[in-house]
Amino acid sequence: MAVSSARGMRDFLPRDKEHRDQVLGSIETTYHRHGFESIETPAMEDFDTLHSGLGGDNEKLSFHVHKRGLSTEDIQAASSPDDLSDLGLRFDLTVPLARFYATNHGALPTVFRSFHTGPVWRAERPQKGRYRQFVQADIDTLGEPSTLAEVEILLATADALDRLGVEGWNFRINDRRLLSEVLGAAGIDPADHPLAMIVIDKLDKIGVEGVLGELAERLAPGWSRPRIEAILGGSPEGFDADGIATMMGDTPTSHAVAHELVNWVSQVSTLLDAGVVVFDPTLVRGMGYYTSSIFEISHPELAGSLGGGGRYDEMISRFLGRDVPAVGMSLGFERLLEVIPPLEVESLDKVALTYDGEAPSPHLMPIKMHLVSTGHQVRLVPQSRNMRAVFERLALDGFSRVAEVSSETANAESLHWRDLE
Repeated sequence: MAVSSARGMRDFLPRDKEHRDQVLGSIETTYHRHGFESIETPAMEDFDTLHSGLGGDNEKLSFHVHKRGLSTEDIQAASSPDDLSDLGLRFDLTVPLARFYATNHGALPTVFRSFHTGPVWRAERPQKGRYRQFVQADIDTLGEPSTLAEVEILLATADALDRLGVEGWNFRINDRRLLSEVLGAAGIDPADHPLAMIVIDKLDKIGVEGVLGELAERLAPGWSRPRIEAILGGSPEGFDADGIATMMGDTPTSHAVAHELVNWVSQVSTLLDAGVVVFDPTLVRGMGYYTSSIFEISHPELAGSLGGGGRYDEMISRFLGRDVPAVGMSLGFERLLEVIPPLEVESLDKVALTYDGEAPSPHLMPIKMHLVSTGHQVRLVPQSRNMRAVFERLALDGFSRVAEVSSETANAESLHWRDLE
């Protein structure tokens, strides 16, 4: 019988795991240099926390954990499957962060910069590039009301991507308030704005005519097709505040927001390469908790984004009872692995020691421990009839040298090394 990992989840061989750890380590080191501090939260949260209305459609993809000790009567009496669960696996890191801050805010600085990484789980339909368990790497700034938070997060993220050698990416930027203004100017009822944004978010999949057609089907008549068609056609040249404001509703609010947006984006763009930051009038971001700035990282080799985020000033109040300014960026770790070149990192010299039954542990281990203490990674390998296959396996696993240990080997200095390259 063939045995494999659960559908939509994966095993990682040692070389793959080492590469993943190197990439994550580079990201962590960079974010720490920018002042973000690591936190850790549990894999599971209370069911009510995960289903507090903050996770959007991801709440529907949550893996539920049934209550302990359920009886047949309990199951039969339940009005829905939700009644049988009290816990769930986290589907992202933002909701757990909001709960974490509400729980621990008294022990945190007024402005808290968080680095938060780990696996998350979603009951997706598995397909290429989409898994049920995957890793996210998030940075968030909590407690900073000014756009300094946006500037700092984008620059730290740019630094992380550059240190990994990622090329060709850019930041796509928009603001939820601008989207609301253009929808209002188009005559779309505010109650239908969430629906309209969901449809506009499908632009990459169904095209301009598909978006306009679906809006015509799902919205009450009377809205302005030309106003929406204008934003679907692309962005104005450069980051021009008046041009953005005119496109996005041409209202006093759109002009005020556009000037604020251009002000903080210009601080980012002046420190990065030209063209790295672009305005995208159709950028929506799927989560309903975003209150103003939103951003994504696009890459020419990927259909989806490398990551994204935005400002969510009203989210933490669901748990804490008061608003806390918050901005975050999440890197899609699995997609990131698809576009980074091999990392050049310093690692321990990997060497192997082969041995037979005449080299007992009390003789073998002091030699190994000496090599470990002098900066080597050491693998012990029992000798076999086919040593050629053993050496090929060691070379494939990244080992540079091998030496034989016998009962006659006096110490590590007397080893005779064979290169495996």
